[in-house]
Amino acid sequence: MLDTTHNLPRGTITIEEIAIGMERRLAKVVTDRDIELFAEVSTDRNPVHLDDDYARDTIFEGRIAHGMLTAALISAVIGEQLPGHGTVYLGQSLKFLAPVRPGDRVEAVVKVVDVDHRRRRASLETWCEVGGKTVLKGDATVLVPSAKFD
Repeated sequence: MLDTTHNLPRGTITIEEIAIGMERRLAKVVTDRDIELFAEVSTDRNPVHLDDDYARDTIFEGRIAHGMLTAALISAVIGEQLPGHGTVYLGQSLKFLAPVRPGDRVEAVVKVVDVDHRRRRASLETWCEVGGKTVLKGDATVLVPSAKFD
């Protein structure tokens, strides 16, 4: 379930409007259903995500969400808010720092750190937090939409 009181409007910030320091965020509680659906779509059925008994005996001592499910929230911020609709992902690095568990409220954050107006590219700092603790961090490069026709 999305925390709509915290999520910003969706749309597009064009290359003509984007600026260093802009930041957008999205919050979502990760549910058992999210994990099950991600396992179905990705075909990643690792029991650490789906089987309580198995997961209890791992280093995580319980079930965790797929790391890429958490990372997908960053994609949602990029594709829906900053820069938004029409953005093309060119690259993303990720470092997973802590597990996300069913029921955790994840906040995905994207911040513009560099803009190349001529090439319509933006460099973004990306991270996810649970309870103020960073669970994932990385950097993304995107092709930013333009208000002008090419």
